[in-house]
Amino acid sequence: MTEVAFHFNAPDKLAYACRLLRKAVAAGSKVVVTAPADALARLDTLLWTFSQTDFVAHVRQPAEPGALAASPVVLTETPAQDQPHRQVLLNLGTQLPAGFDRYQRVIEVVSLDDEDRQLARGRWKQYTELGYTIVRHDLNLKGAS
Repeated sequence: MTEVAFHFNAPDKLAYACRLLRKAVAAGSKVVVTAPADALARLDTLLWTFSQTDFVAHVRQPAEPGALAASPVVLTETPAQDQPHRQVLLNLGTQLPAGFDRYQRVIEVVSLDDEDRQLARGRWKQYTELGYTIVRHDLNLKGAS
C-alpha cells in the first residue's frame, strides 16, 4: 500500500520542495511532482537557481519518452498512467492526485496559508477514508524552513 506523508508548516512551499527534491535525488529516488501550471513554472525556475552549488535534474511534461525515463524528477500537472517513475509522488496541488496509489510513496507539502491548510485537511480526510495511514511531519517542530 502507498505510504502517505504530510509535511505541514512549510514557510515557502516551493523552496521546501526544492530541498526535498534535492534530498530525494541524492538518495537515488525518482520523483514525480504534480502541481498547477503556474506553480510548476516557478518550481522549474527554482530548481535551476535555489542553490549556488546544487542542481536538481528535472524535466517538464510533455517531454520525449527518453528524457522522462532518464530524469530523476518529472514535473507535471497530471501524472500520466504510463509515467516511467513510480517511487515518489510529490503533491503541491490542492486536490488528491489522480492515480496516487500507483506510487510507493506520496508526499503532500502544506504551507502556512490558511486556505492551503484547509484544503490539506480535506485531502487528509480523503486518504483516511480510503484506508491509508498518514505520517505527519510538522516542520515547525523540526526547525525546517
